[in-house]
Amino acid sequence: MMHKKLETEVKQLASVADLKNMTIQQLQQVADDVRAELIKVVSQTGGHLGAGLGVVELTIALHAVYNTPYDRLVFDVGHQAYPHKILTDRREKLHTLRQKGGLSGFTSRAESKFDPFGAAHSSTALSATLGFAVARDMQKSERRVVCIIGDGAMSAGMAYEAMNNAGAQRSAILAILNDNDMSISPPVGAMSAYLSRLLVSRPVRSIRKLLRGTASLAPQPIADAMRKVSEKTFGSLTGGTLFEQMGFRYVGPVDGHRLEALVPLLRALRKEKGPILLHAITRKGKGYAPAERAEDKFHGVTKFDIVSGKQHKKKSNSPTYTSVFANRLIEHARVDEKIIAITAAMKQGTGLDAFAREFPSRCFDVGIAEQHAVTFAAGLACEGLRPVVAIYSTFLQRAYDQVVHDVAIQSLPVRFALDRAGLVGADGATHAGSFDLCYLCCLPNFIVMAPADEGELARMLATALTIDHCPSAFRYPRGAGVGLAIPNPAEPLEIGKGRIIDKDKTRGIAIVSLGTMLGAAKEAMMLLRARGLRVTLADARFAKPIDQQLLGDLAAANDVLVTLEDGAMGGFAAQAMRALTDLGLSSGVTFVPITLPDRFVAQASQEEQYAEIGLDAEGIAQRILAALDNQGLTATEVVGGVAS
Repeated sequence: MMHKKLETEVKQLASVADLKNMTIQQLQQVADDVRAELIKVVSQTGGHLGAGLGVVELTIALHAVYNTPYDRLVFDVGHQAYPHKILTDRREKLHTLRQKGGLSGFTSRAESKFDPFGAAHSSTALSATLGFAVARDMQKSERRVVCIIGDGAMSAGMAYEAMNNAGAQRSAILAILNDNDMSISPPVGAMSAYLSRLLVSRPVRSIRKLLRGTASLAPQPIADAMRKVSEKTFGSLTGGTLFEQMGFRYVGPVDGHRLEALVPLLRALRKEKGPILLHAITRKGKGYAPAERAEDKFHGVTKFDIVSGKQHKKKSNSPTYTSVFANRLIEHARVDEKIIAITAAMKQGTGLDAFAREFPSRCFDVGIAEQHAVTFAAGLACEGLRPVVAIYSTFLQRAYDQVVHDVAIQSLPVRFALDRAGLVGADGATHAGSFDLCYLCCLPNFIVMAPADEGELARMLATALTIDHCPSAFRYPRGAGVGLAIPNPAEPLEIGKGRIIDKDKTRGIAIVSLGTMLGAAKEAMMLLRARGLRVTLADARFAKPIDQQLLGDLAAANDVLVTLEDGAMGGFAAQAMRALTDLGLSSGVTFVPITLPDRFVAQASQEEQYAEIGLDAEGIAQRILAALDNQGLTATEVVGGVAS
């Protein structure tokens, strides 16, 4: 239970350096206060709570022992970095977490000198830490380099590539394995089982208990020596040699919540040379009962009531795009036993948890291993199965070579369901699905779709499941649909065919929208018509193959052709311009591509993000008017159907 104090220790900290002069009891008081502050603020802002609660003591111990920011402290991902932010001069700004102009939900080099490396995608910390260490060695510096990496992140190959290199390099680094047996989805694979076995050996537990008890009674130098004996004994008896064979000295496991154990151990390890892996056991959601009881340990939460832990979910009459995809995939799987679902540690986030409950033998969570997920799906497709890889757009970037080499070149019918396409709001640039249209549309043998609404998503899933000669992808955004009826059954679409939404009978402006930008495009159309402009609106449906017939007809019948997408430059607009060129129409129409800007879009609500970059209805209308002005076309000339 958290202590209640009129004036807490952490509020008295002039700087994080003050932790170095505190007793263990005082540090524990700081931990209680940080945990209470973390719960209070996240209950008001939403965000990632469980991971931070689990590393409060560990973070305090690290700052108490190491000379940060001179010593480098690198967090893997950033979900666990909220306590770090509280301790490092950002407590007063924590209420701005994940909001426009506020603190990032992850570590950020632009935000604080205490954040040496920005991280929001998993399993990168060991590689970056080795980079810091080698740079230190080359510059003959004395700084220490520490990283905290989660057990879930150890399912990613990149972590082992870094360990292998670090073990050979022999640079002094401390890698702390934060083992809470609970990543975003339940941990999977041999590594999870291996870490579990390290904790259950009864003889080893007895030996460690005896040595610890004896050490507590001995003078400090002898106690330190006995602790080293304890760690060496444990490592030799448990098979900790997996890490040792990769060149790391294995230390642990240690209770990641016992400051009286952590602080002296870290002080001893700070003096050591070479690569060391410290195995710390923590509990995700530690100290907050609703989080500890929750299945996901309050990994990512909306605003919530502190007493009950009940989250304040946004109410909508429309299902989310994620749930529409997941529910319809289940329906298809009931009649087609060849359908296989694959995800990479995001079973809940992609909606496949429901699929897994009904078809446990046909749903594979491969852990944080996107590269493996794609090539695994390719192997399944080779044998005539119908794999559907459900993955966030931003995370598919991690497996691009596999998409190209193992899927596209071989024309294998792997279906990619790309969740969180476009801008994603509070998670910011690191999680935005900005580039999928660019990096998929440039690939031969790929069909790329984007639904305008939830009904269209159902039809595109049905379409993808009929495509057996090449890979396909359909992208959809975070959040709720627009409230339209979902056809059941959903008929597949004709490949490469778009549709006219609203046609003007006279020449003017044609807007070709891709995906869920259609809603804003409709509003922009009404704004332009209110100014007397003639506007025709179409839904492309397919980014590739693009509907050349539709595009050609619109270009021939209008003076201005606008393409609209929530992707970066080089995606749908590039496909449209290429089609116009092939049709010989590129010089006969004013072409206006509206895309995401050539910059990363910072965190804010989704509505704020799209308004900021001019991709809301008003912004779209203004950008079209500005394009007309730049081309010397007045509203009167466009209305009259005569381009100057």
